Parts: sequence; C-alpha cells; structure tokens
Amino acid sequence: MKTKIIFASLLLGTTFCFGSCDFFKKEPKENPNPENNPGPELALNTTTADDNTKIQVALLLDTSNSMDGLIDQAKSRLWNIVNTLTTLKYEGKNPKIEIALYEYGNDGLSATSNYIRQVAPLTTDLDLISEKLFSLRTNGGSEYCGAVIQDATKQLSWGKGKTNMKLLYIAGNEPFNQGSINYKEAISDALKNDIYVNTIFCGSAIEGIDTFWKDGADKGQGKYFNINSDEKVRYIVTPYDERISKCNERLNSTYMGYGAQGYEKKAMQAAQDKNAESVSSSNYAERAVSKSKAVYKNESWDLVDRVKEDKSALQKIKKEELPKELQNKSPQEIKAIVDQKTQEREAIQKEMAQLAKQRQDYIDTENKKGKKQDDLGNAIASSILGFAKIKGYTAEK
Repeated sequence: MKTKIIFASLLLGTTFCFGSCDFFKKEPKENPNPENNPGPELALNTTTADDNTKIQVALLLDTSNSMDGLIDQAKSRLWNIVNTLTTLKYEGKNPKIEIALYEYGNDGLSATSNYIRQVAPLTTDLDLISEKLFSLRTNGGSEYCGAVIQDATKQLSWGKGKTNMKLLYIAGNEPFNQGSINYKEAISDALKNDIYVNTIFCGSAIEGIDTFWKDGADKGQGKYFNINSDEKVRYIVTPYDERISKCNERLNSTYMGYGAQGYEKKAMQAAQDKNAESVSSSNYAERAVSKSKAVYKNESWDLVDRVKEDKSALQKIKKEELPKELQNKSPQEIKAIVDQKTQEREAIQKEMAQLAKQRQDYIDTENKKGKKQDDLGNAIASSILGFAKIKGYTAEK
C-alpha cells in the first residue's frame, strides 16, 4: 500500500493541473456581484462580514504508512494557506474563516468508521488546527476517498449563506474509487451543498487520471493537482523575517488569558509558535503574519479580544476568572490596563502589516527570478483565488 498524507501532499507538490479545463467558465449556483471596493491596503480592517459570509475549507489528509516527512511539509504550509485566505474580502469586509481537518486511511482508526477521523471541526481557532496538524501520526491503512468526502459533507457545520465559499481538499495516492461509498455519489451530495471538491494526487499526472483522482475533481467542479510528495519545500528568507519575529514576541505580551481556558490557551499559543519555528524561520514569520490579522481572534480566552467583541465584557467576567495580575485591581484600573494592551496590540499589528507587505513583495520578486515551486501552498492558493474570483471576493495584498 502506498503511503501519502493528504494535506501534506497538498502542500508539497510538483506539477499540478486543472481538474476541469473549463473550471473558470463554470458558474456556481451562487453568483454574487464580483464588483467590490477593497479598503486601504495597510489599514487594519476591524469590520467583519456578517455571519452568513464565511470561507470554509476542509482538509482531508491521508495518514497511511510512513508519511512523516510529508506531514512535516504539510505543517510548513499551513500559515501560508491561512495568509492567502486572509487576503480575501467580501464587499470590503473580512469574511469569517473556518478550517477543518480529517485524517483517513490509518490503521489506528476504527474499521467500522472506514478508517476515518474528524481531527478538528470547522473552526476559527487557528492554534487548534496547528496543534492537531502537528499531532498527526502515520500508520498503514485502507484509503476510502468516497467515505471521507461523505463524512466531511454530512458531519461538518457548513454555512447556508449565499456569499459563503466552501472548499474541500483531499489528497492521497491510492485509487480514488476504493471502499463501499461511491465517490461520485459522495461528491454529488457535496455539490448539492455548494461544496466544491479539489483533489491532490501524490504521483504522476497520468496515474492520477487513471486512478480517478482527476475525475473526482471534474465531478466536484474543482481542480485536480498532482504533486511530488517527496520534494522538499523551498523557503525564501527575507530581510524582514527577523523584524516580524521580534514584533511577534511583543504581540504575545498583549494577550491576557481569562476564564477556565485562559492559561491553557495562552500556553497553546506559545507552543504553536515553537512548532512553526521548528519547521523554519520563514514558517515562523508566516505564522506571525497570520497572528497580526483580523482572522486571528481569541475572544474565548483573551481579554483584549473579548472586550473588543463585547464592550461590556469586563462587567460580566467574574473576579476569579480574570488574570491573576488583575484580580486585585479596581474596575477602573482593569479597564485602563485592557485599553493600554489594546492600543499596544493595534500598533504592533499595524507595524507587522507594513513589514508583511514588504516581505511578500520581496518573495514575489525572488520568485520571478526562477521557477516558482508548485508545492501545496502555491497549488491550494491558486485554486482558492480562482474560486474567490467567481464568488465575488476580492484579494488584497
């Protein structure tokens, strides 16, 4: 049995091609007005699209056999994909971004569940997605693409709004038609919910076509990619990475954990910083850029984000739920401290936004000097931007 992990495959690739040659000619059932007016490039956009405007991405990862190297490469592109998603606006506003993770084809999973596990539901908690991705382990198994597509379609809380963009990415290297669940029926059900299915085959383009991976993308009105899952991800180190990393350290100091999850979630934030840094300094900078954007929200455990979300939050939170350093402060003192942290964070985020733009400009210039690597990050980014254009979203650098 071949061994490939989906998301990793996604992220690392060699050559990719469209699953459907007329992809950009196909109009989804929902066809919002593509004429939008994006805001200033470096402005901190604090407005968010309404709850019906979401970008939802489900990543279905094959974790069969010894794919540790491939998983590591997948980890290296998570924040690159997040940053692509954060460039998208709908009518000048930030849509809510949710990501889900599944693993399939792993002998450590239950045979009765078709060797499938929902690793994380659709969530805005990006640190959780990072933590779960870094926790994946490989083990030989049977890969049932139709079954995992069916599970993701039925189990995840997909949005109903007409402006939503719902994308599913599945990667692997075994024949796409294995298992008792017909992949064509599973994909048909996904399309009925306006979920577009993209496939990533780990191997040659011809083999992926012969084993129905391209047919899966064609049926799902998505894209078909083939990648070399053994290729190492190439990083472009920029003069701005270190400055962005220093900003990230200052940014972390503005987080104030509260409630039952406060301490644990703040520790998770630091752990995911270390995970990103363990991959490369460039990957660490990518994560830091993600943390500087509106999509990185932690109102469930961070006092600054909570107050930004609800101005009366400080009146609702019990004294014992506050950070220890605030529990002996007066209400006026607490408000002053939170206001100060908010101002500090906004200033750091603005500085990071400027550095992030300079960093991306540098990377774009370097990419023009040689052949751009067709890894998962670039492959998924291209398809996301293609779908976004059809759905009426605009992309801002």
